[in-house]
Amino acid sequence: MVTEAHVSDCQRQAARMPERAFVLPRQQSLLLPAVLNPFVHNVKLTKTEKIKCALLGAFLVPVRTIGLLIVVMLTWPVAVIATFMHPVKGAMKPLTGWRRFLCQKVLARLGRLFFYCMGFRVTVKGQRASSEDAPILAVAPHSGFFDAIVCLVAELPSTVSRLENLAMPVFGRFLRCLQPVLVSRVDPNSRKNTILEIERRATSGGLWPQVLIFPEGTCTNRSCLITFKQGAFIPGVPVQPVLLRYPNKLDTVTWTWQGPKSKTLLLQTLCQPYTDVEVEFLPPYIPSENEKATPAVFGHAVRDVMAKALGVPVTDHTYEDCRLMISAGELTLPMEAGLVEFTKISRKLNLKWDNIQKVLESFAAIARSGKGGRIGIEEFSSFLKIPVSPPLRELFSLFDRDNDGTIDFREYVIGVTVLCKPANTEETIQMAFQLFDMDDDQRITQEEFSSVLRSSLGVADLDVSKLFSEIDVDKSGFINYEEFKAYADAHPEYGKLFTTYLELQRYQALQEAELTLTSSSNHPHHDSTSDKKED
Repeated sequence: MVTEAHVSDCQRQAARMPERAFVLPRQQSLLLPAVLNPFVHNVKLTKTEKIKCALLGAFLVPVRTIGLLIVVMLTWPVAVIATFMHPVKGAMKPLTGWRRFLCQKVLARLGRLFFYCMGFRVTVKGQRASSEDAPILAVAPHSGFFDAIVCLVAELPSTVSRLENLAMPVFGRFLRCLQPVLVSRVDPNSRKNTILEIERRATSGGLWPQVLIFPEGTCTNRSCLITFKQGAFIPGVPVQPVLLRYPNKLDTVTWTWQGPKSKTLLLQTLCQPYTDVEVEFLPPYIPSENEKATPAVFGHAVRDVMAKALGVPVTDHTYEDCRLMISAGELTLPMEAGLVEFTKISRKLNLKWDNIQKVLESFAAIARSGKGGRIGIEEFSSFLKIPVSPPLRELFSLFDRDNDGTIDFREYVIGVTVLCKPANTEETIQMAFQLFDMDDDQRITQEEFSSVLRSSLGVADLDVSKLFSEIDVDKSGFINYEEFKAYADAHPEYGKLFTTYLELQRYQALQEAELTLTSSSNHPHHDSTSDKKED
């Protein structure tokens, strides 16, 4: 039980602490930060809600299914006529005349009728700009397959889709009406060609319909806006931000990597009396010259505008981080997002890991000489040879678990060692052991062992005493190197996760380099130095 005296002591202690100059969600070392994971959606229906869904579903699901089938039967021949003898690949031309009328007017209305049969009530705010004023529509947050309703509200703009989707029965014919920008998995030049095609359409002077893009690149739970991919911003043309909201008491539309399956969500949605969705068109965002030359800056600016209108925070999570978190979840590891946070800040500080071996050797020497001594931000800055800045303070705070303005530099060294040498190698294990063997007696106490686990393995909420006893095979009250190494060798899954993360970081770096080259070739005035300053 928390006493008033304890609260008063905490308040006095907090008052003595220096106030931070920035807002950073508190987290423990490399453990899961306090920010919500944007890729998780947990739906737990109460008993009353389950009964209500069952009773309503018994009537609504059959009726709505019949209505949906009727709309599909009406829509199918219209889609066939609109795309008859019109190429879907190669030298494509925009639909004109009666074909465009059928798609933008007739099919769009039939599509809205389709969603109406599912129980959707659509509210539209703002005014959609013309394709001349805003060739690209950037829609966020992207949270599920029901987001396709924005295409109908926007009168069927072009989208980006996989080539394989065209072969799908029924849906493939509807997709052809959108004249999508096609992405192929087997074509190594597909990414480059996709960017060039988006730019060609965006600069056509209104000949092509607007291109609708979900710049987040994956589905989230709408708790924040993640990093925008640069494809929508490389052409350097005005972009109209479009917001999606689902103001419902029960969320049956969010389809993330960790959450209900698509069939479950569809059935739950059909069982609801209605599902509200709001589509808001914000004023077009006209990029500055600097933003035209630097797509990353352009994307960040548009995301900030949308986040402010939505009233949600932004985060530097990406699609690749989503894949990492899934891997971490499958391995039941508790530090999934800590790695993301650590590497994100490292990129801000431009910390290079190419020649990390020499750096780590010098860091390890400093850490061993300190023998557990805690350091402040100024010493941390001098060790890293980086001036004190907001990103450096963020990095410092990741390891300042007690929020007292000091850290144990050994923890930082182990964290970098594990990230840069992802496998549980002999060298990594030996360095971790040596850093916490304070008196060089070749054994670690229980307190030291707890620190090792937090820093090097990212393990949280463990019964340390019980685990310590299990590893202390000879029951000596200390863990020697052989016992410590045996435990580390028995948990190779941690090395697997670290390896996966570094592979994803390299993949992302290659993608960013390719986008930079493409942008430079399409914008002769591009200033390459500006990219170096980008996060």
